[in-house]
Amino acid sequence: MAPVSARRRWWALLSLLFGLLVVGLDITILNVALPTLAVDLDASTADLQWIVDAFIVALAALLLPAGILGDRLGRKKVLLAGLAIFGLACGLATIADSVGVLIAARALMGVGAAVVMPVSIAVVPSMFQGAERTRAVALLTAGMAVGLPLGPLLGGWLLEHYWWGSVFLINLPLIVIGFFAIAFLLPESTDRNAPKLHLFATLAAVVGLAALVYGVIEAPVDGWLSASTLIGCLGGLALIAAFVASQVRSPEPMVDLGLFKDRAFLWGSMIATAASMLMMGALFLVPQYLQIVEGHSAFGTGLRLLPMIGGLMVGGLGAERLAARFGYRFTVIAGLVLSAAGCALATATDPGTGFGLVAIWLAVLGAGFGLSLVPATDAVLAALPPDRAAIGSALMQTLRQTGGAIGVAVFGSIASSVYRSELDLPPLPPEAAHAAEDSVAGAAAVAEALGSPETAQQAFDAFTDGMGAVFLVCAVLAVVVACAAGPRFPKHPGAEEAQSQHEPSRAA
Repeated sequence: MAPVSARRRWWALLSLLFGLLVVGLDITILNVALPTLAVDLDASTADLQWIVDAFIVALAALLLPAGILGDRLGRKKVLLAGLAIFGLACGLATIADSVGVLIAARALMGVGAAVVMPVSIAVVPSMFQGAERTRAVALLTAGMAVGLPLGPLLGGWLLEHYWWGSVFLINLPLIVIGFFAIAFLLPESTDRNAPKLHLFATLAAVVGLAALVYGVIEAPVDGWLSASTLIGCLGGLALIAAFVASQVRSPEPMVDLGLFKDRAFLWGSMIATAASMLMMGALFLVPQYLQIVEGHSAFGTGLRLLPMIGGLMVGGLGAERLAARFGYRFTVIAGLVLSAAGCALATATDPGTGFGLVAIWLAVLGAGFGLSLVPATDAVLAALPPDRAAIGSALMQTLRQTGGAIGVAVFGSIASSVYRSELDLPPLPPEAAHAAEDSVAGAAAVAEALGSPETAQQAFDAFTDGMGAVFLVCAVLAVVVACAAGPRFPKHPGAEEAQSQHEPSRAA
């Protein structure tokens, strides 16, 4: 690659920020639109889970293959293709007139995001060295992180003034700017030593994760022991096992499974995955509670999610100081215990609960996520040898996104199962009863159309029962991970990193 001037390097980095900002926005912007989609597209709870998870499943399954493709074919070309796919998918989502079309568009967005995320980071070492490289990676990471808290606020404001398609349309100007800036500013780069792309392994990962999520999402409707649920779950697990087996046997695997021999990488990845499960599960349910049960507007819902975002930022910033003073192990365990406490508080939420209590447990949850996620991620990155930093970082991101997809599927299905079992409707016409059983949004629409406040109250009670059950499971999960992973997590991974440089065999 020809040398690049300092000014052009930083302008090229700015162009990469546009793509990552869009991905960060898209991860959270849709959550406040779920109640609107439930009404406008007549979407059931399972449909809403798929609208969220189609994106995350594609993203999780394709992160590693997309990064390898960029290394081998040229990062600039592949990055432009990823942005084009993302833009086309946003356009399709904007004009979608059915749940099926929107789910397909969301899956296509996930494909584009899977390209943009790893390839944007992989470009940096070809343009920056030393301290500049560290600063560039930090700026790209911050660019994506900024999109996460902006998503609910921007989505709420758009839904307040425009139709739901605007939450996808808003991405297009940023994508166009990023596309042309990258085309003119970013130099091409490749890595001839990158591992080969394994087509079978990639297909097994994509289909396996999708089948597993399908089985879990459809379980409340078809039954947890139904043939479709068992085939989806067991078939998905079998394909994922086949993917792992193919990587173990391959002389040139896409995934370096040897990384899991390092204690910091293994337990740090587990903690980060669990935190992502909890966070995505909460973000799936809480906006529906605030918007449908409590009757807040979309923008009001976005504002009421700020305690969680604020807690996440405070926890993330405070984690560094706590880890420096008390060690990473203490900080991670404290974060998981705090998450469990927030989940336990959330179980006391009912229809009509004042926002004061909700704000408290949202803030506690956010702080717990930040305290556990930041040191876990930092420990994983510290454990990686320089020659395996890129693949190790991509693997951890894959695990986190997989955790998010499974979190939405599992916790959404638990909430749906409890909702259906606890729902005690007054006599209704068959079609109205079916709509009310499908989702709390459907029940609210039926109650309004028929003038039946009893229907609404029964649905709201059943929904909060389901949400309480989910948060109870989340509290137990956080405690289990704290007990299982916390004591095994290194107290000072930086010290272990230095030691591993003298004893390479331990990290291999």
